[in-house]
Amino acid sequence: MFKVIEGDRGQAVQMEVRAEGNFGPSRDDVRREAARRLNESGYHVSRVREFATGAQMPAALRYLSLQLDFVADALSRLDPIPVDFRSDAYWPVSS
Repeated sequence: MFKVIEGDRGQAVQMEVRAEGNFGPSRDDVRREAARRLNESGYHVSRVREFATGAQMPAALRYLSLQLDFVADALSRLDPIPVDFRSDAYWPVSS
């Protein structure tokens, strides 16, 4: 296991070393990044509120969820997965 410190955020991210000696990110790393971004968007809170009250979540959050899934699938299919896959350049921006 290696830890990569991203910029000034101060959080360490663990990356697994693949058996063939490739130090690049894995598909699971990309999925975790998509989940982190979805969490930070407020999607889950809005979804729970929707189930509890019946008030629909904003369409923008539904659309963001679809976009994040699409990007995660696309990045996961690349060989090799870009080392900078966490860059905002790859991911949609929540509004």
